[in-house]
Amino acid sequence: MLEEILAFVGTTTGLSSKIADSGQVTIQQAIDGKLFRFKSEQLTEVLQRVDADGKQFIQVNFQTGTKVLFTDTLVGFKPRETLGLDMAKIPRVVTTPDLISVFEAIEESLSSDSTPDTEIEILKRVFVAILHGGEAAGFDLAFERRWLARLVPSKMRASA
Repeated sequence: MLEEILAFVGTTTGLSSKIADSGQVTIQQAIDGKLFRFKSEQLTEVLQRVDADGKQFIQVNFQTGTKVLFTDTLVGFKPRETLGLDMAKIPRVVTTPDLISVFEAIEESLSSDSTPDTEIEILKRVFVAILHGGEAAGFDLAFERRWLARLVPSKMRASA
């Protein structure tokens, strides 16, 4: 299974792989430099897939029940269920660049006087769902985790 993953990653334009002596596999996304990590013994299944545009990708299943998708440029994962968020309204598969998009939408909403607070709260929940899903899948998102904490105090200082 690991050989299948490494062979696929080797054919992509935006992913690269590294294997540590400990057996930990690291897949890096060129688009944002984010690292997806897993241990090869956690693998249960690798499935070859084709998307609606005819592009190949693989689905990688782990013993924990986690499933990720490796595309030509990104590792996709399921957002984590979040209290107060209608999961049917967000994509079933998200990526780390989605965090930036949602964060920018939160910033824009905060700077607008016409955006209802409920919309900002929904955006925050979407951000958290993606963040927790990414961390559960195997991404280190400690840097992104601090974004929301910094955003709210800076808005408060600006209006004070």
